[in-house]
Parts: sequence; C-alpha cells; structure tokens
Amino acid sequence: MAIAFKSPTTSFFQLKKNNPETNSFLRFSSHRFATPVRRFTPMAALSTVPTVGISETFTRLKKQGKVALIPYITAGDPDLSTTAEALKVLDYCGCDIIELGVPYSDPLADGPVIQAAATRSLARGTNYSAIISMLKEVVPQLSCPISLFSYYNPILKRGVGNFMSTIKDVGVQGLVVPDVPLEETEILRREAKKNGIELVLLTTPTTPTDRMKAIVEAAEGFVYLVSSIGVTGARASVSERVPALLREIKKATNKPVAVGFGISKPEHVKQVAGWGADGVIVGSAMVKLLNEAKSPEEGLKELEIFTKSLKAALD
Repeated sequence: MAIAFKSPTTSFFQLKKNNPETNSFLRFSSHRFATPVRRFTPMAALSTVPTVGISETFTRLKKQGKVALIPYITAGDPDLSTTAEALKVLDYCGCDIIELGVPYSDPLADGPVIQAAATRSLARGTNYSAIISMLKEVVPQLSCPISLFSYYNPILKRGVGNFMSTIKDVGVQGLVVPDVPLEETEILRREAKKNGIELVLLTTPTTPTDRMKAIVEAAEGFVYLVSSIGVTGARASVSERVPALLREIKKATNKPVAVGFGISKPEHVKQVAGWGADGVIVGSAMVKLLNEAKSPEEGLKELEIFTKSLKAALD
C-alpha cells in the first residue's frame, strides 16, 4: 500500500510546515542510512491507495483521456536525502510515473546535464545499496510507480536475477536499460517477467520499421520513443518528426508510447501530447533545476513549481 497526498491547491512545503512531525529530510549515505523520528506525513491530505504498475497506470489514464507526465531525476544528486524528498514532491504534484536514474560512470545515452549529475552523485559516494535502502523507505510513501533507468553493466555486476528480485522487493515497477540492443535482452526480459518488472524498450528516429516492430512487440509497460538523434538534453524545440514516428509506432502496437529526450518546457509537453503521445518524459530540465538551485530545499521548491506547470499543460 502507498500513501497518496496530492492536493491541487496546497504546496508540498506548506503541508510539511503545518505538520509538526515533518521537520527534517530522510538522511542517507553510501554506507548506511538513518531515518529520523520526524518524517513527512501530511495528515490533512492522506488517502491510502494501492501502488499500481506502469501498464495499469496507462490504462487508467487512457480511460480518463489523459497523458502521463513522467519526470526523470538522478539518484544521489545533489544527495540521496534530497532525492528521497524529490520523489515525494513529484508524486505530490501528480506525476504518473517517475524515472529514477542509477548513476553510472559511462552514461553513453546521456547528455552533459545528466552525465554531470551522475558524476556528482558518484563523487558523493552514492552506490546501488544506498539507492535501494532509500527506495525501501520512500516507495511505500508514493502513489505512483517508479521505473529505474540503469545501464547494463551495474545490472550484470550484481547478476540479472538478483538485480530484478532486489528492485522488486523495494517496490520498483519498471526498468529502462538504454544500452542493450534488442537481441541481447532475452535474459533481461525473462528475469523481469519472473519478478513482475515491466521492461521498457526504446525506439529512435533511425530505427528501421521492421526492427521497431520487433522492439514494440517485446516492450512492456510502454514504448519509449526517443524524439531525436543523439543524447538526452533540453532543446529549444521538439523534433517535427515525432508526429510521423508516433503514427508509425501506433500502427504497429496498441501499447502506450511515451516520448522523451529534449522535452523541457510546458509548451513542449502540450505539443507532444497533442501529437498523440500517451506519455511525456522530462529529464534534463529537472536535473538542471535541482543542481542550479542555491540549496537543496530551494531546488525542491523550484521542482514543485516547475512540475506543476508541466502538469497544468496536460490538463
């Protein structure tokens, strides 16, 4: 079960301020973590709901005629305590799925903003065990599903089966592995299915049609459409090729399609939703905002404002 604490009018931080039990962040380190006695539980807006999977989330949104907002943040940037709070802020703001990036030393699919975030996170000592410990504490407090974004090497290092069972145990619902070609996903798909993890697969503007069809056939949860050639990163505009790519994918599958890479403004979100996407993914803009803030708390406040503006663009 998860605690839903969404309110369209009240700020996350007003709820924290009004609740005397919520004066401090969760504290995590790469070696151990401690949970302070005072924790955020906004009693004025509590409702207990079961955490649902990614596919179920898209099914619900489709029935409501809505498009999923899927933010991405990097675990441990600026630190895991802030990441824990950021996950709660994003959930509070009405995000439908949250992608959490596992920092890696050679993130080939990521642009400079997310690469720098991974470097900062690793330099602070963030590691897989600490991320798992943080998720074990935080996921039960969320009402939306979490999907990990991890490169393949950290998964192989721990063993695919062990990795899948561990993330399942802490409540993770989905997984994106950007650097594994379709032909090498068999073990990943088998172990993901065994553990109830939805393995999201990516297709790009340069993916041949036959290969795209094979990818969407194998994908679970949703199909991740990379909007442009290259790495992640905020762009001035969304590629005009996206509408045609969406039509082509939707001819091949009934699975939901979410568009990512280069989406960084409310107008981008609205535009992509208008083109027929089932979900929009916003990453680098979120990561940059948290990094450039004067303090972690300021970053979280700005994250709330920005996320609400994205959500409003979808209403």
